[in-house]
Amino acid sequence: MHFDIIVPQEIKDKTMIYSYGMEYLKTKGQEDSRFSTNECNFCHIEKIKPEWEAKINLKGYFIIEMENCE
Repeated sequence: MHFDIIVPQEIKDKTMIYSYGMEYLKTKGQEDSRFSTNECNFCHIEKIKPEWEAKINLKGYFIIEMENCE
């Protein structure tokens, strides 16, 4: 699975951000999957979209599903 975790720019705590990824994996029935952060490099800066903002206000993060996230 390949996905991006979008958080407000003031959130810098990597442990918290990774926990959002684990929470997302649970919603996909993948709670036992290994969560590799080897590919994480915090490289995206995005202008927030309204639908993302609503989720961030609710959960603290938004997931962009990219590959194999069905």
